[in-house]
Amino acid sequence: MPKNTSIKSVLIIGSGPIIIGQACEFDYAGSQAALSLKEEGISVTIINSNPATIMTDKVIADNVYLLPLECESIEKILQEQKIDAVLPTMGGQTALNLCIAADEQGIWKKYGVDIIGVDIAAIEKTENREAFRQLMVDIGVGVATSKIANSFLEGKEAAQDIGFPLVIRPSYTLGGKGAGFVHKKEDFDAALSRGLQASPTHEVLVEQAVLGWKEYELELLRDSRDNVIIICSIENFDPMGIHTGDSITVAPAMTLSDRCYQDMRNQAIKMMRAIGNFAGGCNVQFSVNPADEKIIAIEINPRVSRSSALASKATGYPIAKIAAKLAIGYNLDEIENQITKTTSAYFEPTLDYVIVKIPRWNFDKFKGANKELGLQMKSVGEVMGIGRTFIEALQKACQSLEIGRAGLGADGRQSRNLEEIMHSLEHPSWDRLFHIYDALSLGVPIESVRKATKIDRWFLNQIQEVVFMETELRRYSLNNIPADFLFNLKQKGFSDAQIAYVLTNVTEEDVYQRRKELGIKRVYKMVDTCAAEFPAKTPYYYSTYEGENESIVSDKKKIIVLGSGPNRIGQGIEFDYSCVHGLLAAKESGFEAIMVNCNPETVSTDFNMADKLYFEPVFWEHVREIIELEKPYGVIVQLGGQTALKMAEKMHEHGIRIIGTSFTDMDIAEDRGRFSDLLKELDIPYPKYGVAESAEEALEVAHHVGYPVLVRPSYVLGGQGMSIVINDEDLEKAVVSLLKNLPGNRVLIDHFLDRASEAESDSISDGDDVHIVGLMEHIEPAGIHSGDSYAVLPPFDLSDNVIEQMETYTKKIATALNVRGLLNIQFAIKEEKVYVIEANPRASRTVPFIAKAYDVPYINIAAKVMLGANKLKDFDIVRKLKGYAIKEPVFSYDKFPEVAKELGPEMKSTGEAIRFIPNLQDPYFRHLYKEKSMYLSK
Repeated sequence: MPKNTSIKSVLIIGSGPIIIGQACEFDYAGSQAALSLKEEGISVTIINSNPATIMTDKVIADNVYLLPLECESIEKILQEQKIDAVLPTMGGQTALNLCIAADEQGIWKKYGVDIIGVDIAAIEKTENREAFRQLMVDIGVGVATSKIANSFLEGKEAAQDIGFPLVIRPSYTLGGKGAGFVHKKEDFDAALSRGLQASPTHEVLVEQAVLGWKEYELELLRDSRDNVIIICSIENFDPMGIHTGDSITVAPAMTLSDRCYQDMRNQAIKMMRAIGNFAGGCNVQFSVNPADEKIIAIEINPRVSRSSALASKATGYPIAKIAAKLAIGYNLDEIENQITKTTSAYFEPTLDYVIVKIPRWNFDKFKGANKELGLQMKSVGEVMGIGRTFIEALQKACQSLEIGRAGLGADGRQSRNLEEIMHSLEHPSWDRLFHIYDALSLGVPIESVRKATKIDRWFLNQIQEVVFMETELRRYSLNNIPADFLFNLKQKGFSDAQIAYVLTNVTEEDVYQRRKELGIKRVYKMVDTCAAEFPAKTPYYYSTYEGENESIVSDKKKIIVLGSGPNRIGQGIEFDYSCVHGLLAAKESGFEAIMVNCNPETVSTDFNMADKLYFEPVFWEHVREIIELEKPYGVIVQLGGQTALKMAEKMHEHGIRIIGTSFTDMDIAEDRGRFSDLLKELDIPYPKYGVAESAEEALEVAHHVGYPVLVRPSYVLGGQGMSIVINDEDLEKAVVSLLKNLPGNRVLIDHFLDRASEAESDSISDGDDVHIVGLMEHIEPAGIHSGDSYAVLPPFDLSDNVIEQMETYTKKIATALNVRGLLNIQFAIKEEKVYVIEANPRASRTVPFIAKAYDVPYINIAAKVMLGANKLKDFDIVRKLKGYAIKEPVFSYDKFPEVAKELGPEMKSTGEAIRFIPNLQDPYFRHLYKEKSMYLSK
């Protein structure tokens, strides 16, 4: 059936602020869906309260409503816009729940809006645990023994019947919220109570625990003619018991027999057809008993999911884009394949490579958190590695994580403590993968590792092979290493840094030069969805070591934009937003725009965004070889947060042009000591400070500047490692811990301006003019990280005198640092005197927020200024804000119930929302202002 021509306008519901369990993969889905519908001439309206994402930008939709995700907001939109249909499947659980709430209130019916892409009854069947269990029994699909409970009494009866160990799964929740294993009777009451409270309907499923079984996911698409295709099979490296969002996952499935895979396919298709008559994407999770390959269904989600973003990037098949077209009536055979442009979308992708996803955690931000992984998701982001083999993809993913690892092992970060390692294998946390390597390196038998972890032996054999290769490498020196063995090491994903570490007495650079002498260099292969059966038109590449290079270098002037790697606290989706605008600005300025990034959740790694995408680790060795191949005019590091910025020094050393502010000028701002010297020269006030390299020096400095003091390392983002201390004992602890975790770094000790106000400025400089993008005043006092503060645009309580000082200092610093592009400055204000705390000559967390609030494309302007394509005077900048905009931080403390909700100089929020208020009498603002100091701690 061709598209439904009666649908002229569609409302897409977004997922709101980034929280653990619902991150930017839904913004990616929403953005793809919006662009897909616009291609069809449909007017797209988006509601989403998240200002940091590209999804709420005018380049994506015709109308953007930055409103709270509530029924009142939906009604307001429907009164202002003529909407024919709503698409609720792109915004995670938040969008589905809002769609159901609006349906129950009769809002869709009142305004004549059709729900497309899903059937409300289908949501009910899949989210209601008992309805889902009964449906599976009716269609003959296996499920674990379980009972539903709506009360404490029913829960205890169910546990008695099923027996321990068991699982508690609340209905209508996301990211495993409130779910948990109960191994013994004594723990049951607390777990049941938590589950009943977590479910909005106070309903839980008490289920037999299939611990140690294998876990798989299938991504499906279905059209209104009931054609169904499987886009991708995904295997969890970790067995049942760890939430899929916290599991290392592999595509395609590696250890699945053909018979079991066919059986799983058939069951998934049967399940999808049984839940209702709708067209769109679906994710099905299964568990398989490793002893006899018995399959049971875990759950089905009738919407795009966290895994569908991964599957889209893994296969090159844009699931959300196609699902949006299916929702407006197209059938699969009527849509063109986005990669080949010559075949239809009615085909199943074939992979001739392997992808590995590793989650990224931030336990360091949640002191006292239970770090053991279970049914409740705890990771804040993820990375994906692509390779020709599982082990190459796994090592590339490890290099992408931004945790200081050069690969899976062999980098000086190994543990030799056998007791600690074996405990880690049985109690999985973020580092279990590395401890498996350590255990095998110490000679622990594979069978012992398998018993402790329940991980399939095939995966453990692969890791064992890497351990053997490391042992073999120790026999050689750089001069006598055989070329074929070095080639084999590189094929297995070993980085030059790992090889240098094992060989000892040689550097990463020495290994790199030796490789070049031996002609061992990276080649680039295309992600083409069809194993090269049809020619691909989409330039989307990964690197490996083989004969033929498929990345054809054009003779155009090129710009490479370095991405920000995995999402984490302190470096989130706002940097992805900046990178996308950097790509668009480069294209608009006549350059070929090339993206390098390894985050599968984001819009910057959509193969339609850049002229060319390299899905590679933002890791020096990989970036360097892409630069050598492409020979760009320059590289943009200002938009990818600290990840990209860390590369600037290496690029500077190798004579690679950095677009915008030079490395030497950026480094002055990063080096707190040199920056304070500059402020002194400019006659700009700053808190008294000193630099220490030991605890003894730190005590001297603290006594000189006076307590309380702010202790922090140089070169960090998100306030990592910062603390406020009030006495010698706390200072010693803080400094010793910092120097242990960040060896070689210097510690800065500033006098902390107690009870000062905090504000910040964002600006753009082109070398001649400085334009102040926005001044924001924080509601909370100084001492709470700017990312965790409620911030108001424009300032609400600063005198004209203070604002004038902030503007003057911004212009002085921008000029002194020779800024070309963006600059963010943090201020503390005490008794009408403005002190400069820090300056960051790069994209900040706040520029996307200000761009949305003022309705000015500031990142696009900044990127064009950096490229030298335009001057500030070329732009007619008109701000359109009435009243005030408040940046609201959003926390994910509910995932860590044992952690105190205190705020300090280290950032803890996972996302943000925007809220517009007409004036300062607004009750919402007054409530915030009353509580402003409540959570301040050290």
